[in-house]
Amino acid sequence: MILYHGSNVEVREPVLTRSRAALDFGAGFYTTTDFDQAGKWAVRVSKWRGGEPTITAFETRSESWSRLSILRFDSANKDWLKYVVRSRTLRAVESQHDVVAGPVADDRTVNVINLYLEGTITENMALELLLPMRFTDQWVMKTYAAIEALDYKETIRL
Repeated sequence: MILYHGSNVEVREPVLTRSRAALDFGAGFYTTTDFDQAGKWAVRVSKWRGGEPTITAFETRSESWSRLSILRFDSANKDWLKYVVRSRTLRAVESQHDVVAGPVADDRTVNVINLYLEGTITENMALELLLPMRFTDQWVMKTYAAIEALDYKETIRL
């Protein structure tokens, strides 16, 4: 599987300690299988921090990848919503998984999540609003074992 990381710099050797904690799946090295999504992240990070929008591509090393503990949310369901809310409010319990994967809570979905957090809408209403949205994926490396299962492939400057 090819995973893309969007940033303002090339990232040949990912470092877990550079991530913010209050993200969808908590601290970790964020990637996606969607090249366009990585491009959006690269442009956004470059606007915040300067630099040049850059996508770094990695390939998963199958023999190492198959030994990892992967928590995967296949859709924006109740378990996904609870995990994202806990992570974004810094109430997440440290993951016991090497990788967490699932839908990206982007600008559209964050509005729904914020309404849910404020108590303006119920969990069921939030899930109904999220249901028709098209989601891209994110694969978050939470441990160094997960980082070591990635092989640098190429760098693409946008």
